[in-house]
Amino acid sequence: MRTPAEDPARRRRTGSVVMVTLATVAGLAACGSGGAGDPAAPPAASEDAGGAGPTSEGCAPTGDGPPGGAEPREVADVDGDDENDSAWLTGGDQRRLGITTASGATFSVPLGSASPERAAAVVDRVATEDGTAPVALVDTGRAVRLFSVAGCGLTPTRNQEGVPYTFDKGFTGQGTGVECADEVPTVDGDRDADRLHLAALNAEASDDGSVFTVTRTFVDLSAGATRATDGVEETVVEGAPADDAVVAAAQRTSCGDRVAGEDGPVEPAP
Repeated sequence: MRTPAEDPARRRRTGSVVMVTLATVAGLAACGSGGAGDPAAPPAASEDAGGAGPTSEGCAPTGDGPPGGAEPREVADVDGDDENDSAWLTGGDQRRLGITTASGATFSVPLGSASPERAAAVVDRVATEDGTAPVALVDTGRAVRLFSVAGCGLTPTRNQEGVPYTFDKGFTGQGTGVECADEVPTVDGDRDADRLHLAALNAEASDDGSVFTVTRTFVDLSAGATRATDGVEETVVEGAPADDAVVAAAQRTSCGDRVAGEDGPVEPAP
């Protein structure tokens, strides 16, 4: 496996530890550490992160359900009761991402985003070091926020320096999209297709803009998806035309079959 020191281009092509570390330096004067143009980062933890952790019966009922104006959308099971749950977004100055489980629990977290675009999210279970955990990807147009939904709460996933792990959407030239791929190369050369694996995408145009090279860098997540580090990088396609489906997919936020803006919650229109 290559390290950032061995492959400088890798740092350029992913929503990575390097990206958020640079953003932290740039954000000191802007009261935030998110991606450029979207400086405000989520807080260390949710203000209403929920109660007891999930059981086979789901999260304990708590909260009052989605607020008025939010439009909940069905998402994957986040609390282990084999029932699909729902996610929602609120708008305005106090943007929030929220989860309401089938068992009756509601918890949410402020997004802390100043992006002028409406946010959209996808929620699914992805591979971690000890199995799988539910995560939420919130696309604000300029960046993608990553949250752990483990333990009946929402908390920002952080890199090894403690900075919220953020993916670029082409705004700073360090990446273009996010996916949860169903295959990932392993150390012995096999492909693990049993779980979805979170990955940063980058669609890089040729000098004349006629074709693209798409790369992806898998993200290694700790138990509960609370910590993230860059993993294996691979080239998905080279010399692909701009209208190639792979190029289009590399410029959006998706997880499994779910695409942000189409299959998950969207921030209500002003």
